[in-house]
Amino acid sequence: MNQTHTEKRYPDLHQDGILRKRAEAAAEILRDCTLCPHACHVDRTAGERGVCRTGDTLVVSSFSPHYGEEEPLVGKRGSGTIFFTHCNLACVYCQNHDISKEGRGYEISADDLAMIMLRLQEMGCHNINLVSPTHQVAGILEAIDIAAGHGLTIPIVYNTGGYDAVTTLELLDGVIDIYMPDAKYGDDEIANDLSGAPDYVEKMHDALKEMHRQVGDLVIRDGIAKRGMIIRHLVLPDDLSGTRAVVAFIAEEISTNTYTNIMPQYRPAFRVGRLEQRYQSLQRRITGKEYEDAIRSAGAAGLRRGINTKIE
Repeated sequence: MNQTHTEKRYPDLHQDGILRKRAEAAAEILRDCTLCPHACHVDRTAGERGVCRTGDTLVVSSFSPHYGEEEPLVGKRGSGTIFFTHCNLACVYCQNHDISKEGRGYEISADDLAMIMLRLQEMGCHNINLVSPTHQVAGILEAIDIAAGHGLTIPIVYNTGGYDAVTTLELLDGVIDIYMPDAKYGDDEIANDLSGAPDYVEKMHDALKEMHRQVGDLVIRDGIAKRGMIIRHLVLPDDLSGTRAVVAFIAEEISTNTYTNIMPQYRPAFRVGRLEQRYQSLQRRITGKEYEDAIRSAGAAGLRRGINTKIE
């Protein structure tokens, strides 16, 4: 796949005044919100709420050096994770539902978020890891612009559920160093039933292609990720995640060199006990065979790089 990503990074975009203009453009979108594929068309600046239930103010749950991410992100000093409250998906098995659905967190300004980023850099973190950022891109861009003016330089990670609008991602071109999206499903009906995203597959495909266009395959230097894409795929019981379709898409339309994490850690959580009979298997963990089948599918598709793929 051809790549046309820019060589400029967010410190350069700040210096050129481009980052400020991107932040202003994203803030304007909030007046008729289409930041994500739900396109709720609510005026978030006037207190209206869409699917993500977030206004025009940043809401953060926590921040700290984190050591539970992929090894190239964590290194020896941790990934500087910032967990944003709320989410534009409605996953019935969400393990962080107190943050994503119950709203645990506190409102902060863009200046506050910039200071958090700078503090994580001062603590030695290898990157700034924005967890569930999709619905808060406007405030995030403003904060990065402020932080860049005060010396922020480490890579920025966009850690997302994969339900992102290409028009919003275009505002992030050159701003985000490492994209880390989920590729949750291979079937739209299941995506709608389990995550409230009726067109998830198409929108995820479009989003991941745009992300890869911007940053390319993952570049690792001295064991630490510097730029590129990491894709996560959580294996669900009874192959509800549609692994074969997902890995085929990654291999055929993104790159066989994509750093892919086939994840086995699904556990029942949140609302899985209320699901209809078709989804009763979500009340258990995956079996060893289900995970082995997923790994086998990734290998058969041609993926050869990543975590839990017996590759690197």
